[in-house]
Amino acid sequence: MADEEYVDLDGDGYEESVVSDEDGDGNYDTVVSDTDGDGYADTVGVDTTGDGYVDTVGVDTTGDGNIDYVESDTDGDGYADFAAADTTGDGNLDTVYSDTDGDGYVDFVAEDVDGDGNLDIAAYDSDGDGYADTYMADTDGDGNPDTYGFDYDEDGEIDEYGVDEDGDGEIDYYEDDIDDDPFDDFFDDDM
Repeated sequence: MADEEYVDLDGDGYEESVVSDEDGDGNYDTVVSDTDGDGYADTVGVDTTGDGYVDTVGVDTTGDGNIDYVESDTDGDGYADFAAADTTGDGNLDTVYSDTDGDGYVDFVAEDVDGDGNLDIAAYDSDGDGYADTYMADTDGDGNPDTYGFDYDEDGEIDEYGVDEDGDGEIDYYEDDIDDDPFDDFFDDDM
């Protein structure tokens, strides 16, 4: 059984936080707080790794009773590697930011643009230079990317498109346009 303790954070005689030691190691694993005093929890912190430090935090920033911002330190370095937000107020975390290589900078961004709970578009910095060079989109709404864009020369323009027509996660064909004219380079005489 978890060891729980109720804490009065502001000295007003009401407990605003519950802390618990889920695994019995003497360190608190979960902290739930009502920081605005409305009687509902609006901040949750969890030690998911068991090292005694909270590494995942969820916050109700709008006061509607739903956690609409989450961030997590997945590699234990003290910095958030993952963050997600409900930017539309529908109760779904629809925007995701992630530092996939642990360098302290966001390299992956994704968004649910149609509100169905699946991420529809994403941009990824695959070479770590701070600029997105790989893009993905779920154009058919099945929850899986099916259209990819690649910016090889990092000029902000898509140089090559890849399409997964059969939904198996593999690109079935590419459409190239390295020289940024309206013609596929395979058929382009000026290449």
